[in-house]
Amino acid sequence: MAFIDDVPAFFSTAEFAVDATLAGVAVVGIFDNYYEFEDMGGGVSAVGPAFTLPSSSVPSPVTGLALIVGSTTYKVIEPMPDGMGITKLRLRT
Repeated sequence: MAFIDDVPAFFSTAEFAVDATLAGVAVVGIFDNYYEFEDMGGGVSAVGPAFTLPSSSVPSPVTGLALIVGSTTYKVIEPMPDGMGITKLRLRT
């Protein structure tokens, strides 16, 4: 069984996924407000929200669209499809 066949099971709201609204359409995905630190001779850190969902739920083009998670509205700044049926949306408030 290919991984792409398991995508719907991966996004279960009984586990880690949450309900959201992308451009007025209900979607389910995994929200993450991540923190990264890279030590490149002084250190660089980055904080940013992201939302991972099935690629089939992502309209084209998606950049600039609104994503509402809970009571917070984000703007999609970059889609990052993995080629296996999942897309991570980098967000900005």
